[in-house]
Amino acid sequence: MKRFKTFIEEGSYPRWVKVVTMGLVLRIRNLGKQIEKETDPKVQNQLISKQNTLISVLDGLSIGIDTTNPQIMNRLKSLSTNFSKN
Repeated sequence: MKRFKTFIEEGSYPRWVKVVTMGLVLRIRNLGKQIEKETDPKVQNQLISKQNTLISVLDGLSIGIDTTNPQIMNRLKSLSTNFSKN
């Protein structure tokens, strides 16, 4: 596993992409732990829904990075900031 500082300093992607990626991964992992601990199926489903939403943003971010369309990246950047507030 790479250190966070190494991850941030390497590569050609913008810094915000790396920070958002790390934030999303941490939130997804934390939700996974909450899902495992939760006994109420209704609450588990709500947590799974949140986790799936974050995974879809992460997938979109990876697609946006691979394309050269700046509109996709700008849209994902705005989505990412909205999810980081929640």
